[in-house]
Amino acid sequence: MPVKPTVQPHLHLLAKAPLPGQAKTRLIPCLGPEGAAQAHATMVRHCVATACQALGAPNVTLWTSLEHQHPLFVELQADYGISLAAQQQGDVGMRVRHALNSALGPAMVMGTDCPSITVGMLKQCSEALKNVPVVILPAEDGGYGLIGTHDDHPSLFEDIPWGTEQVFKITRQRLAALALDVTFPDTMWDIDRPEDWQRWQRLRHAQKPNTRG
Repeated sequence: MPVKPTVQPHLHLLAKAPLPGQAKTRLIPCLGPEGAAQAHATMVRHCVATACQALGAPNVTLWTSLEHQHPLFVELQADYGISLAAQQQGDVGMRVRHALNSALGPAMVMGTDCPSITVGMLKQCSEALKNVPVVILPAEDGGYGLIGTHDDHPSLFEDIPWGTEQVFKITRQRLAALALDVTFPDTMWDIDRPEDWQRWQRLRHAQKPNTRG
């Protein structure tokens, strides 16, 4: 199927509601249940803002889980004008595949625990998807933080050991078996553990402008 250069990919973000004890549970030893939920909300806000800045709110959908009408989701829809949709039931692969195939045209899916994905990286992925059938942002931990496609490729999402360091390796093997060209514009990292959260906090602090006169 020929790639249409004028078609802007739609970006789908996957997010849990920031419910204490159910969001970012591996941060609880460091931040406590409430703190982990607040950290998750901070990441979701950051990723939505980044997505809208990179691609424009009409090209962004936030797929929700746990509590679809949570105040955070309502706030983000009101502030940015993004679309909201309820995530498909099932494992990560089923939910990612459902979002990718929810409308015609090229699409990308990204988690909301990936604040290392920048505006520039999203624009790179969007541009790359004009020329190749698949784009992926590999993660440092062996997974990936974003995947973009033009067509449905079920084998990329079935029987994958999600949450392990084998995800990216197996996905590349599936791509090779399908003879699909793919590009990897950059590498990212996500926030799962306390040291990941601390890494992002240091990065945010370093990026704050120095206001001292």
